Amino acid sequence: MSDIDGRAVAAALRAEVAADAARLREEGIVPTLAVVVPTDDEGTAWYVRSIGKAAEKEGIDCRIEHLKDPGRDEIVAKLQELSADPAVHGVICQTPLPEGVTLSQVGGYISPYKDVDGANSESLGRLAAGLRTFPPATAAAVLELLKREDLVLDGAKAVVVGRSTVVGKPAALLLLNESATVTVCHSRTKELAAVCREADVLVAAVGRAGMINADFVKPGATVIDVGTNPTADGGLVGDVDYASVAPIAGRLTPVPRGVGPVTTAILLRHTVIAAELTKTHG
Repeated sequence: MSDIDGRAVAAALRAEVAADAARLREEGIVPTLAVVVPTDDEGTAWYVRSIGKAAEKEGIDCRIEHLKDPGRDEIVAKLQELSADPAVHGVICQTPLPEGVTLSQVGGYISPYKDVDGANSESLGRLAAGLRTFPPATAAAVLELLKREDLVLDGAKAVVVGRSTVVGKPAALLLLNESATVTVCHSRTKELAAVCREADVLVAAVGRAGMINADFVKPGATVIDVGTNPTADGGLVGDVDYASVAPIAGRLTPVPRGVGPVTTAILLRHTVIAAELTKTHG
């Protein structure tokens, strides 16, 4: 078994992003990402700071928009304002959101041209239709990792465990668009382990620490672990029981150092692409 090094993939992506951002700056376009932060959650604050630092390194301006105790209307107003601002190319809304507010309620107010993390339901619809769009960055990171490993997805059996609109569904659609044969599993799937053992590519995005163990994995399969479950000592573990799966899988993403770094790099790439698109749609 070999680990898939997410940090190496992210570094390669960021080098490409930096080159594209430098070219756009020479043309007078400053790629700009706006991050709306409607929470005081410390984990979110750490992640937002990491986005800002990464953006700065790659020549992307990052505007952090903190909202203090916002309601739905205030969040919507800020997303509309940023979507209308010609100086802003990418807009994301961080979670968790205030009680009673869901991303599906507010994400639709992000312009599809600037929806670099796929929060607008229109983006998911375009993905389902095979049209150009920005998928959620984590789902796009799954596909990026697979492609950078030179895996042949055409005709491969892929199983995605999890059906969220943030990861599971868009990851399945991205794999389907690559001509993989895709099965989406969830909490009501019968004989889940047996279904997963059929997979050449297994994507774990269920949000339960260590749920995917050796019984779920076909020998030699590629396993992408999307899980980020906090531990009592402040660490992170994935949805995959690494110790039991590692001897069986052909390739496996660790947690951390797997999907996470690539997700941030994808957000930056989407922002640069959105900036590039302003030359055609204004």
